[in-house]
Amino acid sequence: MGHPYPPPHLMAGGHMARSPFEWIDEQARARSRAGLVRTLRPRPADSELLDLAGNDYLGLARHPEVTEGAARAARTWGGGATGSRLVSGSTELHAELERALAEFCGFESALVFSSGYAANLAAVTALAPHGSLIVSDAGNHASLIDGCRLARGITQVVAHADPDAVRKALDTRTGPAIVVSDTVFSVDGDAAPLTALAAACREAGEPDEPGEPGASGKSGESGRPGAALVLDDAHGLGVIGDGGRGAAWAAGLAGAPDVVATVTLSKSLGSQGGAVLGPAHVIDHLVNAARTFIFDTGLAPAAAGAALAALRLLREEPERAARARAVAISLYERLTAEGLEAVRPDAAVVSVRAPSPEQALRWAAECRAAGLAVGCFRPPSVPDGISRLRLTARADLTEGQLDRAVGVIIEARR
Repeated sequence: MGHPYPPPHLMAGGHMARSPFEWIDEQARARSRAGLVRTLRPRPADSELLDLAGNDYLGLARHPEVTEGAARAARTWGGGATGSRLVSGSTELHAELERALAEFCGFESALVFSSGYAANLAAVTALAPHGSLIVSDAGNHASLIDGCRLARGITQVVAHADPDAVRKALDTRTGPAIVVSDTVFSVDGDAAPLTALAAACREAGEPDEPGEPGASGKSGESGRPGAALVLDDAHGLGVIGDGGRGAAWAAGLAGAPDVVATVTLSKSLGSQGGAVLGPAHVIDHLVNAARTFIFDTGLAPAAAGAALAALRLLREEPERAARARAVAISLYERLTAEGLEAVRPDAAVVSVRAPSPEQALRWAAECRAAGLAVGCFRPPSVPDGISRLRLTARADLTEGQLDRAVGVIIEARR
């Protein structure tokens, strides 16, 4: 017996129906005309390319202790977490990782998520209730931007790395407020002025009148609290701070009662997942209010085991962080000495500007053909619309590999 319905592409009378996805085809044509088509390129397990495109800053993703940590965790706990963290997805391994992250980074408590993206969504949405103000840096990562869009507060985007703009924005608030910023910005690799941002947040509190008690009953305390500072330290953990303890640690803000940090486990720690770090009562609030925690399946045990092993290595070999920074500076100095335009890196990201999206794509392709993988950032991934090659400085790169990488980039540009 045939199907009772006509083929979906035919209307009554046998006429061809217009596809409801015609707009997708038009967008695809527009992307092609602008040189902005993105494609997946599956890599083999053993690529011959020298990799300056990924985010394995410390060279730990394939370290034997890290891969064994993942395998041991999978053998012990299984291939997946089996459920959300509040149902069956929390294991003793997750708790151990949370304690280790909090202690290493200098915070009171931590909460692990399935990705850094999910951690950022949780931190912003759960800490910005209705009636609150979110002040967001114009250069923030897409995950922070999406958190702002999903939160019930009102978002005000301010100029990049501008504490005075933050102060002006906070002057307009009538309720709670958070200031949201990357610590190291993923496009150009520049660092946020964390000390000045923290000062702007704290100055936003309203003092009591002289002699009047504050909220705690003590004279002279703030009558209205300052703004909280929420920092995405995805590109700081493992690279900045004493032995890679992160940008908040380096700025003296780790463990502060008004500071929350998010991290990813997929960059310096060579694993996958994310975490939010902060005061214990804030983390308890996320457990009860963060939708990307409550409704998402927990982080796979293998990823938790790999991240724990990487943290142990970082403790034992703190020089890896300094090496990653030194490699970044070396790349920057060698490339700019050849006349290329680049931003001086504050961590492990080196951004080299290209004249156009098409030329950036061609430049990256020439590098790949010569055996070097580099990142290629084009609109809409870049907030300023300027296309770039994005290079990852890795702590395990040798001087010979650096020489080769610089030579390929310069020759491909010519």
